[in-house]
Amino acid sequence: MNVEKKNVNGAKAAKVVASVVLTGCLTASLGLNIYQISQSFSQNRKVNKFIDNQLERQAKEEEKENTYQEDGYKVANQYEIRSTTHISDAYKNGDDGDLTNEDKETLKMASDILNEIIKDGMSDYEKELAVYRWMFKNVGQGQGSSVTLPGSRESAFTPHGALSGGNTVCVGYATTFRLFMHMLDMDCHIVHNEYHSWDMVQLDDNEWYQVDIYSDVSGKCQYQNFNMTDEISRSSHDWDGSALPEAKGVKYSYAAQGSKELPDIYQVPAKIKKALDKKKSSSYFRFKKALSKEDLPIADLLINQMNEAMMSLSGFENYNIGGMWYQDEQDQYILGVFIHNYNDTSESEFDKSSPEAKKMIEAVSKAFGIDVPQTADDGENNVARETETMAEATIDQL
Repeated sequence: MNVEKKNVNGAKAAKVVASVVLTGCLTASLGLNIYQISQSFSQNRKVNKFIDNQLERQAKEEEKENTYQEDGYKVANQYEIRSTTHISDAYKNGDDGDLTNEDKETLKMASDILNEIIKDGMSDYEKELAVYRWMFKNVGQGQGSSVTLPGSRESAFTPHGALSGGNTVCVGYATTFRLFMHMLDMDCHIVHNEYHSWDMVQLDDNEWYQVDIYSDVSGKCQYQNFNMTDEISRSSHDWDGSALPEAKGVKYSYAAQGSKELPDIYQVPAKIKKALDKKKSSSYFRFKKALSKEDLPIADLLINQMNEAMMSLSGFENYNIGGMWYQDEQDQYILGVFIHNYNDTSESEFDKSSPEAKKMIEAVSKAFGIDVPQTADDGENNVARETETMAEATIDQL
């Protein structure tokens, strides 16, 4: 009897131990699963957070693209970039019936200019260059007028204002250049930030180039900001490029198209002195012996030495020389040298050597009973002659 009880109790004890062990195993297994699930949830949270961040970033980029304004944007909260597509379409369609009187005047002025400067057989680059040169020479040059033109007291920021004469702000240059490009069937965008605007144009190599005519005119340095890559432009410009194409073309940069080959960089000073004498503002040089990256710092010495040399030259005190390296399609280095004359206050004026000018000067001389100098140089010569006469008289008295 006792033996049977012991056996029953032993069996019960074994069951309890087995149950405890089994429970322990289940608990351990459950704990392991909970840990794994917890780790999995944590990892999923990290992944989801990363995805959310990426989506948020993409949404912000898309928002930038959707909110970037070309037409309708006001530079400096004042000068509005206005669409001119209706004018360029009228030019291409030969129908100006839907244009306002002002837009018809704009179309007429722009058409006359293109008829003057664009020739048959020109490439896109040659057409663009012709427009750039005309605008550099003619737009915004009326600010020195003695007699104010109607409406010229307000800075021109539309093609109509820019082509009519008078002060022209950057928006006027940018919208006028874009109008010309669209009339010539070339794709063009206006690039801007809060305080400045310029252009980017696509040429026949399917590459984009940045063009800032306003800066070249105001800095009196032709071609410095003509057909730049983004990389070159970033050295002096700032913009949000998220909604704009990338400008990386080099084939039609002026450095590549307008550079002259020299035997070596030591020939540059003589060329720049000639450029100074001819009042040329920019020059580009490539070298027969290709320069390595290690050779480039010598240009710093070149620029610094030329600036020091100019300080000793009479009449060049307000000049400054700068430089920049460019690369062509073969990744060869081209040196651009820019001459700035900060004392140049030359203004566009009526040609005093023309028959009309001489007739007007004679009329003023006759009416006022005095001999009016025909040119500023003549006036300076008269003063010089008077000074010499006084000096001679003083010597005779002594």
